[in-house]
Amino acid sequence: MEIKEKLVEIIAKYLDVDAESVKTDVQFTDLGLDSLDVAELVMQIEDEMGVSVELSAELDTVEKLAEYISSQL
Repeated sequence: MEIKEKLVEIIAKYLDVDAESVKTDVQFTDLGLDSLDVAELVMQIEDEMGVSVELSAELDTVEKLAEYISSQL
């Protein structure tokens, strides 16, 4: 599974929505996530994907987060 697809799956499950409704190019806040949600998701992503993610304002979309994770693998 591609990294971006896995992130969409994790976020959709967290939000209890269909994966198709998770847009990868919009900011997490526009998906309905607040900073606490993002922090919890990052911990879940780290556990499920075996990576370490540093929270930053630049990693504010699924696409940017997927690029970051790809560079860490």
